[in-house]
Amino acid sequence: MANAENVLVIGATRGLGAEILKYYSTLTTTAHVFGTARSTEAPSTDSKNASYIPEVDLLSSDCGKKLVSGLPKDTTLHTIIITASIFIKDDFDAPDWDAEVKMYTTSCVAPVTIVSALDKAGYLTRNTKLILVGSESGSVTLRHPKEGGGAYGHHGSKAATNMVAKLLSLDLKDKGVAVAVVHPGFMRTEMTKGVGFDKFWDDGGAVTPDVAAKSLVKWVRDEFDISKTGQYWAPRGPRDIGTAEPVLGQGLPTPLQLPW
Repeated sequence: MANAENVLVIGATRGLGAEILKYYSTLTTTAHVFGTARSTEAPSTDSKNASYIPEVDLLSSDCGKKLVSGLPKDTTLHTIIITASIFIKDDFDAPDWDAEVKMYTTSCVAPVTIVSALDKAGYLTRNTKLILVGSESGSVTLRHPKEGGGAYGHHGSKAATNMVAKLLSLDLKDKGVAVAVVHPGFMRTEMTKGVGFDKFWDDGGAVTPDVAAKSLVKWVRDEFDISKTGQYWAPRGPRDIGTAEPVLGQGLPTPLQLPW
């Protein structure tokens, strides 16, 4: 499998990650899709060219070691997508220390640990594509007074994801690895419902994870390469970013490069 287009999806048991794994497994150019799970037993999959690596918990310092131990030794990775995320609401009146630590650890500490481990073990090659799934909520520029404050851990950890992606792009550019952070779209998931955002689904243009997965994968396969390394993109454009037009103006393109 050394020269095949293998894909690794970090956080692939539900939501966007599960749909990315499922969609990649249907593409004829995909040799194998590896997904990670926090559970001790690997989940089952209906796809013959997809499998799970269990016990990869991004809140644990050994997540990189666990991941590498679960990958076949003769494998190189063409595409790596880190989708794992935690969203716990907090605000100025009730900051939540533990919640913020979990969000930052998942969004920006674990990705560095994982990518470093993969690189040292030889799974990255020239032309590997590394995608960190972030959010438009991590853009300082797009924060608009009409939204107000709050959600410190969510917004802050996503802004940190942006910096991590930028720094990884600098460390990996000479090795030919392209790195980007993406806003996959506002989604109808248990995570957004769990923080009460389901009341914004209809007005905000939220889509199901399978729709977001297909647009993200298409952008990664067809449009992303080393010329865009270190950049921040919304493959679905501005359609679900409420502050995009007030901040950036009218007639914005799709895909849309987002401001830091």
